[in-house]
Amino acid sequence: MPQLNGLDSPTSHLDTADYNPIDHLDAIFSHPSSLSSIGKISRALDRYQDELDEEISALVRHQSVSDVQSVKSIQAAKDDLAELFPKVENVRARAMQAEEAITEMTADIKRLDNTKKNLTLSMTALKRLQMLTTAYDQLRGLSSSRQYKECAQLLQAVIQLMTHFKSYRSIDQIAVLGRNVSDFQREMLEQVCEDFEVTFAKAEVAQRRGMLAEACLVMDALGDNARSRLITWYCNTQLREYRQVFRGNEEAGSLDNISRRYAWFRRMLKTYDDEHAIMFPANWRMSEMLANAFCEGTRDDFKGILSRSIRRDDGLSLDVDLLLSCLQETLDFEHSLERRFNSASRASIDTLSSDSEKAPVFTQAISEAFEPYLSVWVEAQDKKLSTMIPQYRQQPPRPPDDEFTPQMVVPSSIELFNFYRLTLAQCAKLSTGARLVELCKVFAKYLDQYAQQVLLFYVSERPSGQTPSRIPQLEDTILVLNTADYCFNTCTQLEEKIKSRIDEGYKAAVDLQSQADAFMGIASATVRDLVRRVEVDIERTWREMRNTGWSKMETVGDQSSWVAEMLQNIRARAAEVLSMLHKQQYARAFCDNLVDSIANAFIVNIFQCKPISEVGAEQMLLDSYALKKGFEELLNINAKQTTPPPAGYVKRVNQSMSRLDPILKTLQVRPSPPEALVQAYLIHIADKSDTNFRKILDLKGLRKQDQSHLMELFQAHRASPRNEKLPQTSALLASLAVSGTSTGGSGPTIGSVGIGNLSSAATLSTSNLPARFDPSTFGSAIMNAARDGVDRFGTPNLGSTPASQTPSGAMSPPTQQHPARASFEIPSPAMGTGNLNENLRNIGKFFKRDIGGFGGRFGSVSKPAEERE
Repeated sequence: MPQLNGLDSPTSHLDTADYNPIDHLDAIFSHPSSLSSIGKISRALDRYQDELDEEISALVRHQSVSDVQSVKSIQAAKDDLAELFPKVENVRARAMQAEEAITEMTADIKRLDNTKKNLTLSMTALKRLQMLTTAYDQLRGLSSSRQYKECAQLLQAVIQLMTHFKSYRSIDQIAVLGRNVSDFQREMLEQVCEDFEVTFAKAEVAQRRGMLAEACLVMDALGDNARSRLITWYCNTQLREYRQVFRGNEEAGSLDNISRRYAWFRRMLKTYDDEHAIMFPANWRMSEMLANAFCEGTRDDFKGILSRSIRRDDGLSLDVDLLLSCLQETLDFEHSLERRFNSASRASIDTLSSDSEKAPVFTQAISEAFEPYLSVWVEAQDKKLSTMIPQYRQQPPRPPDDEFTPQMVVPSSIELFNFYRLTLAQCAKLSTGARLVELCKVFAKYLDQYAQQVLLFYVSERPSGQTPSRIPQLEDTILVLNTADYCFNTCTQLEEKIKSRIDEGYKAAVDLQSQADAFMGIASATVRDLVRRVEVDIERTWREMRNTGWSKMETVGDQSSWVAEMLQNIRARAAEVLSMLHKQQYARAFCDNLVDSIANAFIVNIFQCKPISEVGAEQMLLDSYALKKGFEELLNINAKQTTPPPAGYVKRVNQSMSRLDPILKTLQVRPSPPEALVQAYLIHIADKSDTNFRKILDLKGLRKQDQSHLMELFQAHRASPRNEKLPQTSALLASLAVSGTSTGGSGPTIGSVGIGNLSSAATLSTSNLPARFDPSTFGSAIMNAARDGVDRFGTPNLGSTPASQTPSGAMSPPTQQHPARASFEIPSPAMGTGNLNENLRNIGKFFKRDIGGFGGRFGSVSKPAEERE
């Protein structure tokens, strides 16, 4: 159909499923001018309708023809099925007829097969019955003549034949025969047992040994119960004399004569091997059964003897040496039995390991009786250790004739752990269960006492009446540090050794970690005391700093004179200390503590230098940079070759010394214009505290009337939205107060005293610290650190960045506060030793976290020269 008005043929729209005539008409007659084509469009639609009619008619005719063909095909299929069904029925009928014919043909064959089967069974039964009756009659004759070898063979055959006639018990003759066979078995059992009893009673074993050996074959044929009866009789007969001698006589059965018991059994085993072993079959393992019976009886005897020894009325306790001697003999005896009867080697009592999968047979067969009483031995070790600790305390840290070396440790620590090693090896032989747990608790108890009463004693002042306190030498402090480190590592090894030997169910009860932490607490305290020695050396330079006129300076020059003197004193003392520290982690801990201490002291002394001008603050900042530069070289001061310091240490120094910058940079700003000073405070100090801001104003030397306007400006600026997130107070200034004078006077007031805070530096003021090394301040530092508790470690350092934080994330223990005068007494139980020990452990845990990040694996063992030899 041609297009109209530029549109497609109308049929293209008529064929669509969603045809809409209105839309179609609107599309065709979209303009009044298109109405002239109405006739043409009408004719086109008529032609299209005619074409559709013709197409529909053709399709109807075609479908009619197809229906006729389908009907014909269906009818043909029905005809075919009608012919097929009769054929299938015919085949089924013929199959049934064939089956009936085959059944008739094979019926006779089946009857013949059944007849043959029944005949065979009858003949077999008759033959077996004949064999049974014949064998039974022969057995009767052989048993009376004691021909046991032939009897054993026939008896096995008779017993096997009788199993075939169990289903024929309803037949009277078979039932009678079965009862006769059972009676004969009982008679044979009694006869063999009687022969053994008579032979042993008349001591005719040598003469009748062959007959008895054949009789054992009969007992094998009679079964397990008969064999067990003979074995039990033999064991009881052989051990009857043993029981009469050692149970009926209190003296012979005592622990003193335990060796006689084992000697008697060894003689009996020799008799068995020489005279009796040939009688019994090897698979009976008669000697092992005899050993088991001996062990069971002996174990019961020992349980009674030990129980009576504990309940004695004369007040005497069980002799520990005798108990151990008896137990050792018992273990040796068990070991000898294990070697004899167990083809696989017994598990080693030293290593407690074996390649064999076969479980030991005689382990603790007798020694089990001693297990409940080993607590007496553990108590003996406790008493022995209780006498060793006071002896160690009276010994000098090192023998007078020995030359000091940086690796040296206190000899008593090596002796103590050697005693532990020997005691552990001995206990592992005796018990690997509850008694080993008790011994571990004894070890822990005296490790705590060694830490408190020996190591702390060496580094504490020990006044006696009017005699001045003894100042611990630097070598003694290093010795205690090395020993604490050695004990820490050895404690960990001792715990692992005990766990490797103890039974699996008791491993959770073995824990020496708290003792290891206590030794690390002592190491931490000695490091802080090394720092204290440097603090005493530089006190004079702090006094010179406080005496400097910081408010009168007009220009900033080179570093102050006191800085050079301080660095000289620090280098001299640090070089001496570092030359004695052979482990890098402790050298690093010493330097970190020292830098923190001096940074804290610098801040404290700034507040004692009132007033400080802007030029004075700038000079102080320059001095702090000079100190920081000197501190960076401190760690490698003894290095033979110039090497750069570790980056982590340099970062630590920068963090510690940078805490001075906020104060000094704020002091550099002039009070006029006032807004500049307020803004500098909010930027550098960065808190909202009126008190802290007033401290800065007092430090600058401003008069009270001049401070009012500045305080008003500060309050106005801190309330602005820009400063709303500032903290209420800064840890940098919260615990400090400005001194009333520029020199001398009382030190700054410390609001929160703690390790790593300003307390240690505050004690360096003239009023708090004597010019010389006061012995009363040295040893008491350790005890104060431990007694005051672990909460002192949580106090943050000055500044926004905690000084105790290393670049690697590890914590380094800052310097502990030392009071000016304090008396020290060696801890006793009445003084709360438990709290002291707990605090030492907490100090050790803190210190371990710190030196773990210094490089190198912490806790590596460096054995002392004494132990290596």
